[in-house]
Amino acid sequence: MHAAGLVLHPQRDSAAAVDAVLGWAAKRGVEILGIDDEIQRLRCAATPVSAQELGRRADLVVSLGGDGTMLRAMRLADGEKAPVLGVNLGKLGFLAEVDVPDLPAALSAIDAREFSVEPRLAVDATFGEHRVTAFNDVAVVRTPGQGNARVAVRVARQPFVSYAADAVIVATPTGSTAYSFSAGGPITSPSVEALLVTPAAPHSAYSRGVVLSVDDEVDLDLLPTSGRLAVEVDGQVAGYVEPGDRVSLRGRPAAAKVVRLGLTTFYQRARRKLQLTDSAELT
Repeated sequence: MHAAGLVLHPQRDSAAAVDAVLGWAAKRGVEILGIDDEIQRLRCAATPVSAQELGRRADLVVSLGGDGTMLRAMRLADGEKAPVLGVNLGKLGFLAEVDVPDLPAALSAIDAREFSVEPRLAVDATFGEHRVTAFNDVAVVRTPGQGNARVAVRVARQPFVSYAADAVIVATPTGSTAYSFSAGGPITSPSVEALLVTPAAPHSAYSRGVVLSVDDEVDLDLLPTSGRLAVEVDGQVAGYVEPGDRVSLRGRPAAAKVVRLGLTTFYQRARRKLQLTDSAELT
């Protein structure tokens, strides 16, 4: 390994985790890359580079933060060689592999090649002049005072189902435990290649979500009676669409890779971090 990149949460204290990475790198002659404005805040001994250069040069990307930081690191690693190791500095940290106290052992395991790499699906969206990529979800969301989301879902260029709702979410399996889950969508293993379409707070009799093949072409058409909607990409507003506009979505398998150390399975993490419980009738 020649270089590792650091992606830092903009506010949380990551000094202890950064020191652990720098100490590991110094012993092994690994160059540590950091995004210029992020490492200035910590005054750490990393090579300042642009976000694009970090993604291109790194052999490993270490995300220090919560799920938002992990998603940003995955976008930097999109289409590049480096897998992403998620280190949780937050509370939930569903996407992270280790907490800070376990970081030195995780880096040693990576040295010994005692890890696996898990590919993650992305969804690319096009609307107007915007081209965006999400690893969790793309959602069209009502804006206050503008009316609800009235959206026709087209699959393979054919009409499939229409929703009246507060939002319509198109999620990857990675994002199945995020916004889609809170709207009643299914928990889906990241090893499944599919897109999940879930309405949030539907206002119609038909309220079921659907699971589509990753190979399907999916379009969200805003109906004439729809309000103006925000397009959220991994929870951040990327733009707005009006009645008559279309958001086109395509799944892209193995867009990024994450490090797995085999400490827990996806199902163990889901049960613990989402606090899943058994039916009361079974106790």
